[in-house]
Amino acid sequence: MSNVRQLRDKTPDSEKITINLGYVDLGRIDLLVQEGFYSNRSDFIRTAIRKQLDTHGESVSRSIERHTMELGLRDYARADLESLKSAGEILHIKVVGLVRFDTDITPDLARATIGSITVLGALQASPELKKALADRIQ
Repeated sequence: MSNVRQLRDKTPDSEKITINLGYVDLGRIDLLVQEGFYSNRSDFIRTAIRKQLDTHGESVSRSIERHTMELGLRDYARADLESLKSAGEILHIKVVGLVRFDTDITPDLARATIGSITVLGALQASPELKKALADRIQ
């Protein structure tokens, strides 16, 4: 028997994406990496994406305000949804970033309290919860 126990699962702090680049662009990136401007290809791509997001920052902010969306990380616990259910309220989730649902939230509780989910980013929930809310996830 081991004395090591995991306190909680580590949640990834990023999402992996795949992109296709032309050979010339890829070669130019590799050249910048080789010359020491960036530590690797991913570092270059992350930096380029952040610069583009900064360039369009005001537009993103206005769009978030227009759509009344939350920005960042939004966690939902079982107690949150139970309170909504007791109050007879329905939740319409709109987030730019990451939405996480605790693992102890049942599909029945989620269906009773969540009217719609719009996430521009990532949604972390159990497969059962995602299946139960599939018709409400946009």
